[in-house]
Amino acid sequence: MSEPTGKPATDEQTSAQAPEGQQQGAQTQNETEQAVQQEAPQDEISVLKAALENAHHEVEKSKEVYLRLAADMENLRRRTQEDVAKAHKYAIESFAESLVPVRDSLEMALAVENQTPEALKDGVAATLRQLEAAFERGKVVVLNPVGEKFNPNQHQAVAMVPGDSVEPAVAPNHVVAVLQKGYLINDRVLRPALVSVAQ
Repeated sequence: MSEPTGKPATDEQTSAQAPEGQQQGAQTQNETEQAVQQEAPQDEISVLKAALENAHHEVEKSKEVYLRLAADMENLRRRTQEDVAKAHKYAIESFAESLVPVRDSLEMALAVENQTPEALKDGVAATLRQLEAAFERGKVVVLNPVGEKFNPNQHQAVAMVPGDSVEPAVAPNHVVAVLQKGYLINDRVLRPALVSVAQ
């Protein structure tokens, strides 16, 4: 029997004293840890490469969507410009179309010789009705503000008269008479009405 020396056993002595199965288990564990340590960076690199590839793919998709949207916006802008240009160019087309029969009526009235005053008056009245229909289609409204309160946005005063000088009497700052009718087109003053106003 050997006597204990009091010194701790070294790894070699421990491994020499350990059974053979335990030694193989420790060796296998060390090899596994080394393999895992070597594989870990490889796995990280693979994951990062895959993420980078996905990011490149997403960027390409986003770029394609952006280019498509930019092209659509450019087409929309161009079409809108064309529509606005056409609207400016042909805005009066509908109104002009409704005035053509008025001109036809006036030309026919002048072409007839030896007209009676009654026939001429009837023809003028019919032409006026055509003109009024054209104004209505073109949203042209006549301003004939007799008795209404004076509106400087739609009326132009050319004279001030005493309100009690007319029958029936007119309240102050109201229209007494219309010297020339005014016109609105879509609520915008085309021509103000020339009026005389009560003092």
